[in-house]
Amino acid sequence: MIGKTAAAVLIAAIALGTAVFGRENSEEKETEQMAETAAEIAITSIDQVRIGQVENAEAGTGCTVFVCEDGMRAGVDIRGGGPASRETPLLNPLMSAQAVHAIVLAGGSAFGLDAAGGVMRCLEERDIGYDVGVTKVPLVVQSDIFDLTVGDGSVRPDADMGYEAAVRALDDPNYQDGNFGAGCGATVGKIAGMEYCMKTGIGSSAVQIGDLKIGAVVVLNALGDVFDWKTGEQIAGMLTADKAALRSTSQYMKKSLEVVDNKFTGNTTLAVIITNARFDKAQLCKIAGMAHDGYARSIQPVHTSADGDSIYALSVGELPADQDFVGTFAAELISEAITKAVWSAESAYGYPCAAELNMQKPIQ
Repeated sequence: MIGKTAAAVLIAAIALGTAVFGRENSEEKETEQMAETAAEIAITSIDQVRIGQVENAEAGTGCTVFVCEDGMRAGVDIRGGGPASRETPLLNPLMSAQAVHAIVLAGGSAFGLDAAGGVMRCLEERDIGYDVGVTKVPLVVQSDIFDLTVGDGSVRPDADMGYEAAVRALDDPNYQDGNFGAGCGATVGKIAGMEYCMKTGIGSSAVQIGDLKIGAVVVLNALGDVFDWKTGEQIAGMLTADKAALRSTSQYMKKSLEVVDNKFTGNTTLAVIITNARFDKAQLCKIAGMAHDGYARSIQPVHTSADGDSIYALSVGELPADQDFVGTFAAELISEAITKAVWSAESAYGYPCAAELNMQKPIQ
Protein backbone atom coordinates (compact mmCIF):
# COMPACT_ATOMS: atom_id res chain seq x y z
CA MET A 1 0.00 0.00 0.00
CA ILE A 2 1.16 3.52 -0.64
CA GLY A 3 -0.02 6.72 1.00
CA LYS A 4 -2.35 9.23 -0.63
CA THR A 5 0.46 11.73 -1.15
CA ALA A 6 2.72 9.15 -2.79
CA ALA A 7 -0.17 7.93 -4.92
CA ALA A 8 -0.87 11.47 -6.05
CA VAL A 9 2.77 11.98 -6.95
CA LEU A 10 2.80 8.70 -8.87
CA ILE A 11 -0.36 9.59 -10.76
CA ALA A 12 1.08 13.02 -11.59
CA ALA A 13 4.32 11.44 -12.79
CA ILE A 14 2.44 8.98 -14.98
CA ALA A 15 0.35 11.80 -16.38
CA LEU A 16 3.47 13.90 -17.04
CA GLY A 17 5.20 10.95 -18.67
CA THR A 18 2.18 10.28 -20.82
CA ALA A 19 2.05 13.93 -21.84
CA VAL A 20 5.76 14.01 -22.66
CA PHE A 21 5.52 10.72 -24.54
CA GLY A 22 2.51 12.01 -26.41
CA ARG A 23 4.30 15.26 -27.24
CA GLU A 24 7.37 13.36 -28.49
CA ASN A 25 5.17 11.14 -30.62
CA SER A 26 3.37 14.21 -31.91
CA GLU A 27 6.69 15.89 -32.75
CA GLU A 28 7.89 12.73 -34.52
CA LYS A 29 4.68 12.62 -36.54
CA GLU A 30 5.02 16.29 -37.43
CA THR A 31 8.61 15.66 -38.57
CA GLU A 32 7.52 12.65 -40.59
CA GLN A 33 4.70 14.66 -42.14
CA MET A 34 7.11 17.47 -43.03
CA ALA A 35 9.51 14.98 -44.61
CA GLU A 36 6.65 13.46 -46.58
CA THR A 37 5.68 16.84 -47.97
CA ALA A 38 9.25 17.70 -49.11
CA ALA A 39 8.71 17.00 -52.79
CA GLU A 40 11.56 16.96 -55.29
CA ILE A 41 11.14 19.62 -57.98
CA ALA A 42 13.15 20.88 -60.93
CA ILE A 43 15.52 23.76 -60.23
CA THR A 44 13.81 25.61 -63.09
CA SER A 45 10.48 25.58 -61.26
CA ILE A 46 11.59 28.27 -58.80
CA ASP A 47 9.83 31.32 -60.16
CA GLN A 48 11.50 34.65 -60.99
CA VAL A 49 14.94 33.16 -61.69
CA ARG A 50 15.69 32.02 -65.21
CA ILE A 51 18.81 30.08 -66.16
CA GLY A 52 20.60 30.12 -69.50
CA GLN A 53 23.60 28.03 -70.51
CA VAL A 54 26.08 28.19 -73.38
CA GLU A 55 29.16 26.05 -73.88
CA ASN A 56 31.92 25.50 -76.40
CA ALA A 57 32.11 21.71 -76.24
CA GLU A 58 35.18 21.51 -78.48
CA ALA A 59 37.17 23.92 -76.30
CA GLY A 60 35.80 22.52 -73.02
CA THR A 61 34.38 25.66 -71.41
CA GLY A 62 31.11 27.54 -70.99
CA CYS A 63 28.95 29.69 -68.76
CA THR A 64 25.69 29.50 -66.81
CA VAL A 65 23.68 32.68 -66.13
CA PHE A 66 20.98 33.20 -63.49
CA VAL A 67 18.79 36.22 -64.29
CA CYS A 68 16.06 37.96 -62.26
CA GLU A 69 14.60 40.93 -64.10
CA ASP A 70 13.28 42.62 -60.95
CA GLY A 71 16.50 42.03 -59.03
CA MET A 72 17.23 39.45 -56.35
CA ARG A 73 18.65 39.75 -52.87
CA ALA A 74 21.94 37.88 -52.70
CA GLY A 75 24.69 36.84 -50.31
CA VAL A 76 27.96 34.96 -50.75
CA ASP A 77 30.43 32.91 -48.74
CA ILE A 78 33.91 32.29 -50.24
CA ARG A 79 36.14 29.72 -48.52
CA GLY A 80 38.61 28.60 -51.13
CA GLY A 81 41.99 30.28 -51.35
CA GLY A 82 41.93 31.14 -55.05
CA PRO A 83 38.62 32.58 -56.27
CA ALA A 84 38.21 34.25 -59.65
CA SER A 85 35.32 36.65 -59.16
CA ARG A 86 33.74 39.95 -60.21
CA GLU A 87 31.63 42.38 -58.16
CA THR A 88 31.34 40.03 -55.17
CA PRO A 89 31.86 42.96 -52.73
CA LEU A 90 28.34 44.10 -53.72
CA LEU A 91 27.00 41.21 -51.65
CA ASN A 92 28.63 42.42 -48.44
CA PRO A 93 25.77 43.48 -46.12
CA LEU A 94 27.60 46.81 -45.59
CA MET A 95 27.35 47.70 -49.27
CA SER A 96 24.41 49.84 -50.37
CA ALA A 97 23.10 47.69 -53.24
CA GLN A 98 20.21 45.62 -51.97
CA ALA A 99 19.76 43.44 -55.06
CA VAL A 100 21.59 42.18 -58.14
CA HIS A 101 20.17 41.25 -61.53
CA ALA A 102 22.34 38.32 -62.57
CA ILE A 103 24.80 35.74 -61.27
CA VAL A 104 27.27 34.26 -63.76
CA LEU A 105 29.18 31.01 -63.27
CA ALA A 106 31.77 30.34 -65.96
CA GLY A 107 34.99 28.63 -66.95
CA GLY A 108 38.13 30.31 -68.21
CA SER A 109 39.56 31.25 -64.81
CA ALA A 110 40.08 35.03 -64.51
CA PHE A 111 39.98 35.36 -68.30
CA GLY A 112 36.35 34.21 -68.28
CA LEU A 113 35.24 37.17 -66.18
CA ASP A 114 34.72 39.03 -69.47
CA ALA A 115 31.42 37.14 -69.80
CA ALA A 116 29.72 39.47 -67.32
CA GLY A 117 30.15 42.37 -69.75
CA GLY A 118 28.03 40.56 -72.30
CA VAL A 119 25.38 39.79 -69.69
CA MET A 120 25.28 43.49 -68.78
CA ARG A 121 24.91 44.44 -72.43
CA CYS A 122 21.97 42.08 -72.88
CA LEU A 123 20.20 43.26 -69.72
CA GLU A 124 20.70 46.92 -70.58
CA GLU A 125 19.15 46.29 -73.99
CA ARG A 126 16.16 44.72 -72.22
CA ASP A 127 15.82 47.74 -69.89
CA ILE A 128 16.85 45.69 -66.83
CA GLY A 129 18.88 47.28 -64.05
CA TYR A 130 19.08 50.26 -61.71
CA ASP A 131 17.70 53.44 -63.23
CA VAL A 132 20.42 56.11 -63.22
CA GLY A 133 18.61 58.54 -65.47
CA VAL A 134 20.58 58.11 -68.67
CA THR A 135 20.30 54.32 -68.70
CA LYS A 136 19.73 51.31 -66.47
CA VAL A 137 22.77 49.68 -64.92
CA PRO A 138 22.46 45.91 -64.36
CA LEU A 139 24.40 44.57 -61.38
CA VAL A 140 26.08 41.34 -62.42
CA VAL A 141 28.19 39.17 -60.11
CA GLN A 142 30.42 36.40 -61.44
CA SER A 143 32.69 33.55 -60.30
CA ASP A 144 34.75 31.23 -62.50
CA ILE A 145 36.31 27.78 -62.38
CA PHE A 146 39.70 26.92 -63.83
CA ASP A 147 39.25 24.73 -66.92
CA LEU A 148 42.08 26.00 -69.12
CA THR A 149 43.86 22.61 -69.14
CA VAL A 150 40.82 20.59 -70.24
CA GLY A 151 40.21 21.44 -73.90
CA ASP A 152 41.58 24.44 -75.75
CA GLY A 153 42.95 26.80 -73.12
CA SER A 154 43.09 29.69 -75.57
CA VAL A 155 39.27 29.71 -75.81
CA ARG A 156 37.50 31.23 -72.79
CA PRO A 157 34.00 32.50 -72.02
CA ASP A 158 33.82 36.06 -73.33
CA ALA A 159 31.29 38.87 -73.63
CA ASP A 160 29.64 37.24 -76.64
CA MET A 161 29.14 33.97 -74.76
CA GLY A 162 27.80 35.83 -71.73
CA TYR A 163 25.41 37.77 -73.96
CA GLU A 164 24.13 34.58 -75.58
CA ALA A 165 23.63 32.86 -72.21
CA ALA A 166 21.67 35.86 -70.90
CA VAL A 167 19.46 35.82 -74.02
CA ARG A 168 18.85 32.12 -73.45
CA ALA A 169 17.91 32.78 -69.84
CA LEU A 170 15.43 35.48 -70.76
CA ASP A 171 13.92 33.99 -73.92
CA ASP A 172 14.41 30.24 -73.75
CA PRO A 173 15.77 28.96 -70.40
CA ASN A 174 17.75 25.81 -71.14
CA TYR A 175 19.33 24.58 -67.91
CA GLN A 176 20.32 20.91 -67.74
CA ASP A 177 22.71 18.85 -65.62
CA GLY A 178 25.89 17.40 -67.07
CA ASN A 179 28.59 18.70 -69.42
CA PHE A 180 26.79 21.98 -70.02
CA GLY A 181 27.34 25.64 -69.30
CA ALA A 182 29.97 26.27 -66.67
CA GLY A 183 30.20 22.52 -66.10
CA CYS A 184 31.44 21.81 -69.63
CA GLY A 185 35.10 21.63 -68.59
CA ALA A 186 34.67 20.59 -64.94
CA THR A 187 36.93 17.86 -63.51
CA VAL A 188 37.94 16.52 -60.07
CA GLY A 189 40.82 14.69 -58.41
CA LYS A 190 43.74 16.73 -59.75
CA ILE A 191 46.38 16.62 -57.04
CA ALA A 192 48.61 14.35 -59.18
CA GLY A 193 47.92 16.28 -62.39
CA MET A 194 45.28 16.15 -65.09
CA GLU A 195 46.48 12.74 -66.25
CA TYR A 196 44.69 11.14 -63.27
CA CYS A 197 41.56 13.27 -62.94
CA MET A 198 37.91 12.51 -63.78
CA LYS A 199 35.19 14.33 -65.71
CA THR A 200 32.34 15.88 -63.77
CA GLY A 201 29.93 18.67 -64.65
CA ILE A 202 27.11 20.82 -63.35
CA GLY A 203 24.33 19.39 -61.17
CA SER A 204 21.16 20.57 -59.45
CA SER A 205 18.70 19.58 -56.74
CA ALA A 206 15.56 21.30 -55.45
CA VAL A 207 12.62 20.62 -53.13
CA GLN A 208 9.29 22.16 -52.24
CA ILE A 209 7.88 22.04 -48.71
CA GLY A 210 4.44 23.57 -48.68
CA ASP A 211 4.90 26.89 -50.46
CA LEU A 212 8.62 27.03 -49.68
CA LYS A 213 11.03 26.23 -52.52
CA ILE A 214 14.78 25.71 -52.10
CA GLY A 215 17.21 24.66 -54.80
CA ALA A 216 20.92 24.34 -55.49
CA VAL A 217 23.11 24.32 -58.61
CA VAL A 218 26.74 23.18 -58.31
CA VAL A 219 29.64 23.36 -60.78
CA LEU A 220 31.88 20.56 -59.50
CA ASN A 221 35.55 21.29 -60.23
CA ALA A 222 37.39 20.27 -57.07
CA LEU A 223 41.02 19.48 -56.37
CA GLY A 224 39.86 16.66 -54.10
CA ASP A 225 37.70 13.55 -54.27
CA VAL A 226 33.90 13.31 -54.25
CA PHE A 227 31.81 11.13 -51.94
CA ASP A 228 28.16 10.12 -51.94
CA TRP A 229 26.85 12.11 -48.97
CA LYS A 230 24.37 9.37 -48.03
CA THR A 231 26.64 6.32 -48.15
CA GLY A 232 30.11 7.80 -47.69
CA GLU A 233 31.35 5.90 -50.77
CA GLN A 234 33.86 7.63 -53.01
CA ILE A 235 32.25 8.15 -56.41
CA ALA A 236 34.80 10.34 -58.20
CA GLY A 237 38.30 11.73 -57.79
CA MET A 238 41.90 10.82 -58.45
CA LEU A 239 42.44 7.72 -60.59
CA THR A 240 44.90 4.92 -59.96
CA ALA A 241 47.98 4.56 -62.15
CA ASP A 242 46.12 2.20 -64.50
CA LYS A 243 43.08 4.52 -64.48
CA ALA A 244 40.79 1.60 -63.69
CA ALA A 245 39.74 2.64 -60.17
CA LEU A 246 39.83 5.46 -57.63
CA ARG A 247 42.41 6.34 -55.03
CA SER A 248 42.42 8.76 -52.12
CA THR A 249 43.65 12.32 -52.61
CA SER A 250 43.94 12.79 -48.84
CA GLN A 251 46.15 9.72 -48.50
CA TYR A 252 48.24 10.85 -51.45
CA MET A 253 48.79 14.25 -49.80
CA LYS A 254 49.76 12.67 -46.47
CA LYS A 255 52.66 10.76 -47.99
CA SER A 256 54.93 13.83 -48.04
CA LEU A 257 55.55 16.83 -45.80
CA GLU A 258 57.16 18.72 -48.67
CA VAL A 259 55.72 22.18 -49.30
CA VAL A 260 53.95 22.31 -52.66
CA ASP A 261 53.56 25.88 -53.92
CA ASN A 262 51.47 24.95 -56.94
CA LYS A 263 49.07 22.06 -56.31
CA PHE A 264 48.34 21.76 -60.01
CA THR A 265 46.62 25.08 -59.80
CA GLY A 266 43.13 25.42 -61.12
CA ASN A 267 40.09 24.01 -59.42
CA THR A 268 37.11 25.65 -57.64
CA THR A 269 33.61 24.37 -56.91
CA LEU A 270 30.87 26.96 -57.39
CA ALA A 271 27.27 26.86 -56.22
CA VAL A 272 24.08 28.91 -56.21
CA ILE A 273 21.30 28.45 -53.65
CA ILE A 274 17.88 29.77 -54.71
CA THR A 275 14.83 30.16 -52.47
CA ASN A 276 11.48 31.90 -52.71
CA ALA A 277 11.71 32.80 -49.01
CA ARG A 278 12.44 36.40 -48.06
CA PHE A 279 15.88 37.06 -46.59
CA ASP A 280 18.15 40.09 -46.51
CA LYS A 281 21.83 40.10 -47.53
CA ALA A 282 23.15 39.32 -44.04
CA GLN A 283 20.83 36.33 -43.70
CA LEU A 284 21.74 35.11 -47.17
CA CYS A 285 25.44 35.30 -46.36
CA LYS A 286 24.74 33.11 -43.32
CA ILE A 287 22.73 30.64 -45.42
CA ALA A 288 25.57 30.49 -47.95
CA GLY A 289 27.97 29.79 -45.10
CA MET A 290 25.81 26.98 -43.74
CA ALA A 291 25.51 25.53 -47.25
CA HIS A 292 29.29 24.98 -47.28
CA ASP A 293 28.58 22.02 -44.98
CA GLY A 294 27.36 20.33 -48.15
CA TYR A 295 30.79 20.81 -49.72
CA ALA A 296 32.45 19.41 -46.61
CA ARG A 297 30.21 16.35 -46.59
CA SER A 298 30.83 15.54 -50.25
CA ILE A 299 34.35 16.74 -51.14
CA GLN A 300 37.66 15.83 -49.47
CA PRO A 301 39.87 17.74 -49.15
CA VAL A 302 37.87 20.91 -49.63
CA HIS A 303 38.44 24.69 -49.27
CA THR A 304 42.14 24.33 -50.07
CA SER A 305 44.45 27.10 -51.20
CA ALA A 306 44.17 25.68 -54.72
CA ASP A 307 40.36 25.94 -54.77
CA GLY A 308 38.20 29.06 -55.05
CA ASP A 309 35.15 27.45 -53.44
CA SER A 310 32.24 29.91 -53.39
CA ILE A 311 28.51 29.68 -52.70
CA TYR A 312 25.91 32.31 -53.59
CA ALA A 313 22.50 32.40 -51.92
CA LEU A 314 19.60 34.11 -53.73
CA SER A 315 16.23 35.23 -52.34
CA VAL A 316 13.54 35.78 -54.98
CA GLY A 317 10.30 35.69 -52.99
CA GLU A 318 8.44 37.10 -50.02
CA LEU A 319 7.62 33.90 -48.12
CA PRO A 320 8.58 34.04 -44.41
CA ALA A 321 10.95 31.21 -43.43
CA ASP A 322 13.52 30.38 -40.77
CA GLN A 323 17.05 31.03 -42.07
CA ASP A 324 18.58 28.12 -40.13
CA PHE A 325 16.02 25.72 -41.54
CA VAL A 326 16.73 26.93 -45.07
CA GLY A 327 20.50 26.87 -44.49
CA THR A 328 20.37 23.31 -43.17
CA PHE A 329 18.27 22.16 -46.11
CA ALA A 330 20.51 24.07 -48.52
CA ALA A 331 23.56 22.13 -47.33
CA GLU A 332 21.81 18.85 -48.11
CA LEU A 333 20.75 20.10 -51.53
CA ILE A 334 24.35 21.14 -52.24
CA SER A 335 25.49 17.60 -51.48
CA GLU A 336 22.76 16.11 -53.65
CA ALA A 337 23.60 18.49 -56.50
CA ILE A 338 27.26 17.43 -56.22
CA THR A 339 26.22 13.80 -56.56
CA LYS A 340 24.14 14.67 -59.62
CA ALA A 341 27.06 16.59 -61.11
CA VAL A 342 29.06 13.35 -60.92
CA TRP A 343 26.44 11.00 -62.34
CA SER A 344 25.11 13.32 -65.04
CA ALA A 345 28.57 13.93 -66.49
CA GLU A 346 29.79 12.15 -69.61
CA SER A 347 33.37 11.19 -70.41
CA ALA A 348 35.11 13.86 -72.48
CA TYR A 349 38.55 15.23 -73.42
CA GLY A 350 40.08 11.88 -72.45
CA TYR A 351 38.74 12.04 -68.88
CA PRO A 352 36.43 9.23 -67.75
CA CYS A 353 33.17 9.87 -65.91
CA ALA A 354 31.86 7.88 -62.93
CA ALA A 355 29.46 5.85 -65.07
CA GLU A 356 32.37 4.67 -67.23
CA LEU A 357 34.22 3.43 -64.13
CA ASN A 358 31.14 1.47 -62.98
CA MET A 359 31.39 2.75 -59.39
CA GLN A 360 34.77 1.18 -58.66
CA LYS A 361 35.54 1.45 -54.95
CA PRO A 362 38.51 3.49 -53.75
CA ILE A 363 41.88 1.96 -52.95
CA GLN A 364 42.95 2.96 -49.44
